[in-house]
Amino acid sequence: MHGTPHIVSDVMTHTVAAIGRKANFKEIVQLMEQWKVSALPVLEGEGRVVGVVSEADLLPKEEFRDTDPDRYTQLQRLSDLAKAGAVTAEDLMTAPAVTVQANATLAQAARTMAHAKVKRLPVVDEVGLLEGVVSRGDLLKVFLRDDEDIAEEVRREVVSYLFRAPLSPVRVQVHDGVVTLTGRVRDTSLVPVAARLVRAVEGVVDVEFELPGPSGQQER
Repeated sequence: MHGTPHIVSDVMTHTVAAIGRKANFKEIVQLMEQWKVSALPVLEGEGRVVGVVSEADLLPKEEFRDTDPDRYTQLQRLSDLAKAGAVTAEDLMTAPAVTVQANATLAQAARTMAHAKVKRLPVVDEVGLLEGVVSRGDLLKVFLRDDEDIAEEVRREVVSYLFRAPLSPVRVQVHDGVVTLTGRVRDTSLVPVAARLVRAVEGVVDVEFELPGPSGQQER
């Protein structure tokens, strides 16, 4: 699908703030504020990602600052209590880091974020070296795609492939990311296939059909 930003490297941020294992608590907070981010990769050696420190890792220090947790809380939240007493990145970080490679599809990255319940993923190469960061906002950039670009891809990659001999030309219109296909086709069993393929085109919000078969029966 020519022209579609469909892998992580197309949308990721290449300039990334990161910290080392020995970065202290205040440095981490200051860097997050400076870069306006909610998480920072933790690096060692030549830039290998070994963990991530997020706001969630920092908040226990404030939560337990003026409280003496009861026995039940101590047992249920051992990790948070440990982080409440931590002062360096290596003790605060979540490890191993959940990462993604630059050649992963946006769908793969989205599934990884959803499964791990994170907002950002470090992007690493084959040996784990940091290459960038991809966020939820980066993945949503595909929905900024121009309607005519989407229409052209649908015509080229879907319509010309599935409906080579329609009873009337299948027209493609796109408005605010919603694709509408109109025309009369010989085989309406292909319409669900077309729906699946159109929805796979990045930037598509929804798809609608007005594709009756030879008898004029509308397929929806």
